[in-house]
Amino acid sequence: MMEWTILGAGALGCVIAGQLHQKGEQVGFMLSERHRGHFHPKLDLITLSGSHQLINSQPRFPEHSRKVECLLVFTKAYNVLDALKELRHLPKSTPVILFNNGMGLTEQVKALLPDNPLLAGVCNHGAMKEQDWLVRHTGKGETWLGPLNEAGKAWAHLVKPLAAALGHTEWGDDIALHQRRKLAVNAVMNPLTACNNISNGQLLEPRFSEVLEQLTDEVYQVIARLDGNDAETKEAYRRRLHQVIEQTATNSSSMQQDLACGRKTEIDYISGYMLTHADGLPVPVSQQLYDEIKKREENMQRPAPGAKRQA
Repeated sequence: MMEWTILGAGALGCVIAGQLHQKGEQVGFMLSERHRGHFHPKLDLITLSGSHQLINSQPRFPEHSRKVECLLVFTKAYNVLDALKELRHLPKSTPVILFNNGMGLTEQVKALLPDNPLLAGVCNHGAMKEQDWLVRHTGKGETWLGPLNEAGKAWAHLVKPLAAALGHTEWGDDIALHQRRKLAVNAVMNPLTACNNISNGQLLEPRFSEVLEQLTDEVYQVIARLDGNDAETKEAYRRRLHQVIEQTATNSSSMQQDLACGRKTEIDYISGYMLTHADGLPVPVSQQLYDEIKKREENMQRPAPGAKRQA
């Protein structure tokens, strides 16, 4: 039986690992150097029904990469390339599936791994990390899998085990279309919740109605132009966006959590990607939110007044 190796033990990566394990699949976690020498307990997964499931997974480190049979990448977008570079012994035949947030990494990963089968996964399950090795599955959604290069097209059969574990899972030859559909939601919810330090559901409060409408219009214009003939209607996009907000009302977006905890965000791969592809379309709200989050990130990196610099 093939082992699925999860690179990136965040909330979603852990939930996917738990779902696969529950269906009898073998799962391992590719861990970073900082985890070496630590005790690795079983993953405690809180299911949608509220029950606890203990998931046994194998810890892996870069020197084990020659044995990786299928790599699922859930690291933060800005860590993807560095994390993959660590896996120097990864076989050229091993499929690599990118599940990271946002867009803009495809060409760089292709250059880094020119021979590997490359795929992208778009997973709309909800997940929340409550403690180290304690994660909660907060919602189900569609999952899409599709090729990023010619070699990736031979791995459509991975849809079957993923569907058994995750529910609705389909193959999409134009996976970028599904990536943009998710980006269109994240480019609204993530920066707005992060800048205002609110949960997803609070976006529907009257105080945010005007900015939500403006941002929705901006994002739709950019994504619709990129989608071309496959673009959804503005009404369909709005319904989809509001549905996601309502279904995840008590959740906090990943960007809100990152900013609140003083961590770097994925703004460059979400709003930044959209701004790069605006190509003359007016996107003032998106630009303002992007600038504000970048400013807060820069402030987090500056030493506090009076702090001594290390020699």
